[in-house]
Amino acid sequence: MKCKLQVAAVVLVPLASFSASLLAQTTAGNELDLGAQAFRQAKYDEAIRHFERCVALAPENTVAHLYLATAYAQEYIPGADTPENNRMAVQAIDQYQHVLDGNPVSSARINSVKGIAYLYLQMKKFDDSKKYYRMASDLDPDDPENYYSIGVIDWTETYVPRQEERTKLGMEPDEALSAKDKRVCAEMKEKNTANVQEGIDNLNKALQLRPDYDDAMAYMNLMYRERADIQCDDLAARSADLQTADDWVDKTMATKKVKAEKAERSNKPTTTNPQ
Repeated sequence: MKCKLQVAAVVLVPLASFSASLLAQTTAGNELDLGAQAFRQAKYDEAIRHFERCVALAPENTVAHLYLATAYAQEYIPGADTPENNRMAVQAIDQYQHVLDGNPVSSARINSVKGIAYLYLQMKKFDDSKKYYRMASDLDPDDPENYYSIGVIDWTETYVPRQEERTKLGMEPDEALSAKDKRVCAEMKEKNTANVQEGIDNLNKALQLRPDYDDAMAYMNLMYRERADIQCDDLAARSADLQTADDWVDKTMATKKVKAEKAERSNKPTTTNPQ
């Protein structure tokens, strides 16, 4: 009898363990489904609670971590510099990083990298954002949005300090920086040249992949205006850059017009001839 009891105990332990594991998986699946339903209804607080329970029950569930990261990101408000708001962004980044660190699947890695890059961009952590957008372009070199985003960051990093110096000097919008202060122009040229060139190069890549990318065209205009203002003593180069910027304005407007016309035609109801 004693031997039989020992055998029974050996058999029951794995069965109990299996049942608990199955129950946890089922419960995790329910939490994932409930979270997805709440997310689709834009009930992000509720979705977060379900996804948090799901990842606690099934830490290996990549989809749950991605959903949780996205739900946190939805609750993040760009520009609102409060501890609670920033915590949402950090939590989203942590979940994306969890997926990135432990998942070899390309689609999961790409989504996580782009999610982190976007959040860092909104938090104005530009170096971190560019790092992850470069990583995203390595993972998916055919996605023009990664190159475009780097171009936007480069423009922001050049425009802000240059405009601050122009404001200090009390300059008119069309006045050349070199005409007002050659020393400041030289300083801005040294500070901004690399970012200007990187921005132009990345916007060109975006346009090669998507020739009708009118947002990228608009930033090409802005980048050439940045370059024009740091040409300093090279007035011919400044004039050429301004002309190129104007050309990009024309291309942007023409492309937007073509898109609007296509959209209007596609939305126009078709008529049938009466029999």
